[in-house]
Amino acid sequence: MVHASVLSAKTALRLEARALRKGLAKANPEAARQIAAAAPLERLSRFAVVAGYRPLGGEIDPWPLMRRLVAAGAALALPVTLDLDLPLAFRAFAEGDPTAPDALGIPSPQENAAAQEPDLIITPLLAFDRSGGRMGQGAGCYDRTIEALRARRPIFALGLAYAGQEVARLPVEPHDQKLDAILTENGYIEIEKDL
Repeated sequence: MVHASVLSAKTALRLEARALRKGLAKANPEAARQIAAAAPLERLSRFAVVAGYRPLGGEIDPWPLMRRLVAAGAALALPVTLDLDLPLAFRAFAEGDPTAPDALGIPSPQENAAAQEPDLIITPLLAFDRSGGRMGQGAGCYDRTIEALRARRPIFALGLAYAGQEVARLPVEPHDQKLDAILTENGYIEIEKDL
């Protein structure tokens, strides 16, 4: 069972992080292009299927990065929320393809789009730390998804963030999935694995 103090700490941090991210988005409207330019293609172009996301509420726009990865040969997928308690599904997507709202109302690839299983998942976040900790919106969609995929095979989770979203240490729960790397407008941070 998770201690109530961890939950209240996360709730308070989420409120602060949302406001901070909104301010960072206004202060640096070029961040998405800077992040794409800072992406180490020699590390990221090895992935065959890249899953991005539709940016909401001040999230970094992943499209400049996704375009670079597609140009390097990756297939693109977007997440689809089928049910709030299930891992995300991923479907093939190309810019200009038709969309339909998923269970959260987010424009997503339609039902007839081919199912994909990504080996690189680009995730939005509210805050991160240098140990690979990621704080999302709180619904657990990405944690469930990354955990389910990692149970089957290796995948790489890349968080996109403004450098100002870094915190010293995030409160963690047993279900929280670690990022493998974080990409900000200041550069690429690969997480050292525990030996």
